[in-house]
Amino acid sequence: MKRQFEIPAAIAAQASAAARRPAAEKVEKPPVKNAVTVILMRDSDAGIEVYLLRRHGSMKAFGGMTVFPGGTVDPADVAAVDVPWSGPEPARWTRPLSAELPLARGLICAAVRETFEESGVLLAGPDDHTVVTDTGTARWRAVARSLEAHETSLTDVLAAHGLRLRADLLRPWSHWLTPEVEIRRFDTRFLLAALPPGQQTGPVAAEASDVAWVRPAQAIAELDAGERVMVPPTALTLLDLTEFDTVGQALAAADGREIQRVTPQFQPTGNGTLRFVTPEDPAYRTETA
Repeated sequence: MKRQFEIPAAIAAQASAAARRPAAEKVEKPPVKNAVTVILMRDSDAGIEVYLLRRHGSMKAFGGMTVFPGGTVDPADVAAVDVPWSGPEPARWTRPLSAELPLARGLICAAVRETFEESGVLLAGPDDHTVVTDTGTARWRAVARSLEAHETSLTDVLAAHGLRLRADLLRPWSHWLTPEVEIRRFDTRFLLAALPPGQQTGPVAAEASDVAWVRPAQAIAELDAGERVMVPPTALTLLDLTEFDTVGQALAAADGREIQRVTPQFQPTGNGTLRFVTPEDPAYRTETA
C-alpha cells in the first residue's frame, strides 16, 4: 500500500490555475475554517473497523468522497462554557490541539456533536464512568436532527438529559491544514474514538449517500481500485490504522503522540495531475511551507 497520492486532473487544473494567477489578479484568500474529524472505531473478528460515510455528490465540500464523521466548528461550540463536561478539562486540550482555550473547548464539543449528528453515536454519559446506551431510538434521532438544524445546542441537549460530554473518550491523532491553492480551506484536527459499549450507529446521515463499517486495509484497497474517492489525509489515516490489531492498541498509540500541524503541497507531475506532498517527502519545499 503506497503513501503517495495524485490529485485528479480536473482538480489539478483548478489548483494550478489558482497558483499561476498573477499576484495583482489574485482574489482574496478564502477564510480558514476550524474543523474536526472523528475516526470512530470498533473491534471485529477481522480486526479494527472504522465508520465511513460517502458524502452526496452534490455537496460543495468533499462531494462524493469517503470521509470520517466531522465538520466545522460552530460558534455555539466555542461559546459552550457551561457544557456539562467529564474527562480532561478544556485547558488540557490546548497543546495537543494547538488551540487557545475557547477553540480547544469548541473542537471537543464539535467532535462530540458532529459524531452524534453523522453516526448516532453520542460520546456522553451520566457520570465519569458510564456512557448513554439508548441513542438508537427515534427520540434520540430527532435530537440529532435538531442539533444538525441548529435548533438546539449540545449544551442544552446534554443538560436536558442529565449527561456529560465524555472528553476522555477522544484521543488526538493528527492535524491537517488545507493547502493555500484550495478554494475551501480547513484547519482540521483528527481524533480517535472507540464505539462506546451498548451503542450502535444509526441510519444514514443527511449529508451521506451511504455509510459502512470497513477495515482500514479494505478501504485502501477500494481506493486503489477506484471504488472510493477520498482526500489524502483520510487515506493516510486509514494506512496508519492498518498497523494495529485492536482499537485498544490504536488508542494507546495516540496517548502522548506528538502532533504537528501538516500543510501539504501540490506539485505538478507532468501528466496533468498534482502530487500530494507532505513534509517528510524530500520534494517538500520548505521555503514555501
